[in-house]
Amino acid sequence: MNAIETRIHALHQYVPELTAPTDLEDFWEQIALEAAESMEFSVEQVTSPFLQAKVYKVILEGAANTRIHAWYMLPIFHQPHPLPCIVTFHGYSDSKGQPENHAAWLLMGYAVFAIDIRGQGGETGNGLMQAYGMTKGWVTQGILEPESSYYRAVAIDCLRAVRCALIMPEIDPERVFVFGGSQGGGLALLVSAIEPNLRAVIAHVPNMCHMDLAILQSVSSVIEVAEFVTRFPDSLDKVLRTLSYFDIMNLAHRIKLPVHVTVGLKDTTCLPEAIFAAYNRIVSVNKTIEVHPFMGHALPPGFHAAGHAFFSQLHTGKNIIA
Repeated sequence: MNAIETRIHALHQYVPELTAPTDLEDFWEQIALEAAESMEFSVEQVTSPFLQAKVYKVILEGAANTRIHAWYMLPIFHQPHPLPCIVTFHGYSDSKGQPENHAAWLLMGYAVFAIDIRGQGGETGNGLMQAYGMTKGWVTQGILEPESSYYRAVAIDCLRAVRCALIMPEIDPERVFVFGGSQGGGLALLVSAIEPNLRAVIAHVPNMCHMDLAILQSVSSVIEVAEFVTRFPDSLDKVLRTLSYFDIMNLAHRIKLPVHVTVGLKDTTCLPEAIFAAYNRIVSVNKTIEVHPFMGHALPPGFHAAGHAFFSQLHTGKNIIA
């Protein structure tokens, strides 16, 4: 084997010890129940430059008294209802963007549900209370306890967004997919581990994998966690315990739906080892990983068309494009 093949082969064998706490299942059962408690949301059609799509602003009740802003977009060209839907999660510090950012999915015949992650670069604030200081950014808010952590609030927000999409009257609940890159890829895998009614997931260069390694070596958002521990070195054990609840590696045994993952071997943000540590433990019998030896932290070329090809295999006997 050449050096590239050797590297990829080694990554496929990488299965580090799990860091899961003993109450992991109870923790996520409680989150799933809390996420189901409130499905309050409003839907308002807004003007857009689209000639062949309708755009709605959705505001749904997230965790911790936070109103989550989302776009809900429907193609209207020869599209019978119910429609397949892609729920998208954005990268760290970004936002749901503008409706035109999602035009490719609409042109392929998908409805799109795109949300802001709380407190980051969009219209959504953050009502989560905190009893301790944090470093710059968002991920260290409440990091000392999993029950008060930023990640827990975000998980509830994302689960409610998925469930909102599932009950929209125009959507086929058997064809709701999740998609994201980096932070969004990690969140896509997270909700696919908790929500049983999703059809498939695509996670590009996902974050939130093998988080103990990430805090040590990566330059992703968890560098904020490393800075927090540097300031408060006595907090390391508590921080690692909190992160372990949200580590995709520890949740991979719950991911049973079709899943496609991408990884760049030159990625220093979401490390190849971290991504493979999670991927190798995913139990789905329909899983694939797309390795780009010379790619860093990026979505691969042609990801919209490739995503459509993956999702369209899974239409359960129905034609996605009429």
